[in-house]
Amino acid sequence: MSEIKKIKKELNSLANKKQAKILQGFFKTGKGEYGEWDIFLGIKVPVQRMVAGRFENLLLKDIEQLLHSKIHEYRMTAIIILVNQFKKDDENLKEKIYKLYLRNAKWINNWDLVDVSSHYIIGEHLLNKPRDILYKLAKSKMLWERRIAIISTFAFIRNNDLKDTIKLAQTLLNDKHDLIHKACGWSLREVGKKSEQGEKNLIKFLDKHTLKMPRTMLRYAIERLPEKKRKYYLVLGKN
Repeated sequence: MSEIKKIKKELNSLANKKQAKILQGFFKTGKGEYGEWDIFLGIKVPVQRMVAGRFENLLLKDIEQLLHSKIHEYRMTAIIILVNQFKKDDENLKEKIYKLYLRNAKWINNWDLVDVSSHYIIGEHLLNKPRDILYKLAKSKMLWERRIAIISTFAFIRNNDLKDTIKLAQTLLNDKHDLIHKACGWSLREVGKKSEQGEKNLIKFLDKHTLKMPRTMLRYAIERLPEKKRKYYLVLGKN
């Protein structure tokens, strides 16, 4: 039996119909919703991580094939394996994973898939490289590429490199989708709590953009600010 068949068989054996129904609703899989047609088996992420660990040496071509499935847990497990492989000390492998990730962005098509992977792969890969690709992704018509752009900057924030998060949040300021508002607000919040300078950068951004910021983005961005400042920006944002 091929490794692909083995991993699918193991995941199928762990399916939970009751949990699947809950996840179908939580991840907005109805007609016209952002996760339309996504199919869930009902397997929790820690269990998928254990499965991924047993197939940590899966070939990239097989990971890519797994990633092309309509079943959410197949794609999530593929993504987790990619992240685990990217952590290996192999620059050639890292480059291949980075390219595979970008060309398969349309399959990384729910917020949980983006959030467990983009900063560990795209962000880490770009730490010491030009970051033009993130600005290209931020202008994409594809929701998930735009989310990849901003969430990838968490890798930079971890290294106290905050400028691209600020610039990309500004680029995405007028985005129409709530999932981008949340991602930008979340990222800005992390900038603000990273350091004293980070909070200054956040305050500067808020002073300039609060009147234009979507309410969700604003609420997420100010979560870790002192109460007095939070109230100030909430009131300002209503004007």
